[in-house]
Amino acid sequence: MTDTAPLIWGLVFGSIGIGYFVYGRRQDHIVARYAGLTLILFPYAVSDSLLMVVIGVSLMLLPRFVRL
Repeated sequence: MTDTAPLIWGLVFGSIGIGYFVYGRRQDHIVARYAGLTLILFPYAVSDSLLMVVIGVSLMLLPRFVRL
């Protein structure tokens, strides 16, 4: 049997990452742009569901607390 949780979490974080990337590009917000790009790409490297959720939520909160 295959575990579908990483696939679903990858889809969720990838979709949110696209939104962050587009927002960062249009508003010229460099942290949001790179956080979005990382949200799109990191599910390819992480296969553990819990680790994926922790990294994804951290990346989603990053633009809120880091200003450049």
